[in-house]
Amino acid sequence: MPSLPALLALLFACWAPLRATASSWWSLAMSPVQRPEMFIIGAQPVCSQLPGLSAGQRKLCQLYQEHMAYIGEGARTGIRECQHQFRQRRWNCSTVDDASVFGRVLQIGSRETAFTYAVSAAGVVNAISRACREGELSTCGCSRAARPKDLPRDWLWGGCGDNVDYGYRFAKEFVDAREREKNFAKGSEEQGRVLMNLQNNEAGRRAVYKTADVACKCHGVSGSCSLKTCWLQLAEFRKVGDQLKEKYDSAAAMRITRRGKLELVNSRFKPPTPEDLVYVDPSPDYCLRDESTGSLGTRGRLCNKTSEGLDGCALMCCGRGYDQFKSVRTERCHCKFHWCCFVRCKKCTQVVDQFVCK
Repeated sequence: MPSLPALLALLFACWAPLRATASSWWSLAMSPVQRPEMFIIGAQPVCSQLPGLSAGQRKLCQLYQEHMAYIGEGARTGIRECQHQFRQRRWNCSTVDDASVFGRVLQIGSRETAFTYAVSAAGVVNAISRACREGELSTCGCSRAARPKDLPRDWLWGGCGDNVDYGYRFAKEFVDAREREKNFAKGSEEQGRVLMNLQNNEAGRRAVYKTADVACKCHGVSGSCSLKTCWLQLAEFRKVGDQLKEKYDSAAAMRITRRGKLELVNSRFKPPTPEDLVYVDPSPDYCLRDESTGSLGTRGRLCNKTSEGLDGCALMCCGRGYDQFKSVRTERCHCKFHWCCFVRCKKCTQVVDQFVCK
């Protein structure tokens, strides 16, 4: 029978990998980060209290404390968008109640993990870029993007735009810091996972950068629009999420080479660009609860009996069948506009059939 020290050593060896991946900067999304002006003089520095930061991220936190609240805001934006995009799929981007946020499911280098990294990085670019425009950060201001060449000559360029250049650079520095600190053997699976994460982080950032566009406002007597002022404006984040979801659907399966590079598993496909998502592991089927993979399963999930898509009961329930029950739904109806100026609605109640996976 092994001695007590041997058992403790074995237990630590099994636990260490889990501990290493147990927390992430995503945990900033789960609890509000205080802004620097709210810190109490003499209190413990905020950066030492924030969970999930790597050594490099903690140093950036010390240099840019006022940014941390917006990194948390960006993480929340990414999580909400992930849950929207996958709301009708077996894996619905569920979060768990611990510092890892998404649980062990992200230990697998799957398509879903690729999307999560991308949309989270995109959320940080989005939040920091807007904070610059709103004057919330001392190190940046309105966008200094060059005037578009195709903008009509008589239109003014110079409104206060979203500073996507600064947002992109800061997000790259902060989000990638954790991956760049890791030092694994060349050609190892661990190195392949680091390269995968970096590629997907970059794809998320570029999605925000590429969807930013020119916005204009009219000026003139009686709304004549004789003059326009234009600036750079970020797209609605839903547009970013939609684009990344398309990239998820066409994500490239990769493997690590002995020389420490990612290459396509199937060389007949086109190599991915920096805007594409990549993955190194096949996805679980997410049908059953599995503690080892972090899959929550689909038992108890609502499904659509009439749909043949991924939200249909046949696919969502993985062939296990479903239960039917009736629920009462109350919603606003028969709304009328009354002069002036309010809308009055009635409440309508109806009994609807719902279906839940066994």
